[in-house]
Amino acid sequence: MTSAHWPAPDAESAGALLAERGAVLLRYARSITRDPHAAEDLVQEAIVRAYERRDQLVDVRDIDAWLRRVITNLAIDRSRRDREILVDEVEERWMSDDYTVDAEAVAVATEVREELEDALVRLPVIYRTAVVLHDVEGLTVREAAELADIDLPAAKQRLRRGRMMLVSALAEGHERRLALRGVPLRCWDARRQVSDYLDGEVDGASAAVLERHLSTCPTCPPLVSSLVGVRERVSQLRDPDTVVSPDVAERLRARLAT
Repeated sequence: MTSAHWPAPDAESAGALLAERGAVLLRYARSITRDPHAAEDLVQEAIVRAYERRDQLVDVRDIDAWLRRVITNLAIDRSRRDREILVDEVEERWMSDDYTVDAEAVAVATEVREELEDALVRLPVIYRTAVVLHDVEGLTVREAAELADIDLPAAKQRLRRGRMMLVSALAEGHERRLALRGVPLRCWDARRQVSDYLDGEVDGASAAVLERHLSTCPTCPPLVSSLVGVRERVSQLRDPDTVVSPDVAERLRARLAT
């Protein structure tokens, strides 16, 4: 992996280097978030932090490593509640002599990039990051440990757990695909349209496909129902001072008064 060295901390050279590293960092951010908008936000925030602290980074030899660390920490902070796959539950399965997976189905799933990415993104971010840094980005476990600011045994544990969870996620993905056979759209493709759909901002053809998905998918309807219920309850809040910042509340009142 190529790396970039931090130049003298003048604004022009620092800005040029950070702009140049954007594509490399975006690829890494996307690999641990799978959400292009979230990845862009992470990269932008990391670059802004580096630029603002350029005078303090004179001794940074590898700016890519520093920026990846910032992106990783930001992603972890944003994903504290990301527990779609429970670590203890998966490890408990692997400890059982009776637990196994369909190896052929897992192998087939790994050949499909979307399936692999879908399984990977379901891992809690600290374990996902360990797998991405070592198995995707090619860092050694020691380098990944330094990047995550943890000791070597902890890094090895995260990698081990991450790999186990990835296999389990791929196996469960196969079972889920069988259950969803014939259902239009992948669940995430459907779910990310729901907000616009509720606001009437999805075109007719897309809305029809989304509705077909919701009529056959076993997991999305309760989520959509909950979104509808929450939106209706939130719409009943008529005192903006209690839920938004004072300046936003003031602008809202001014707008409603016109």
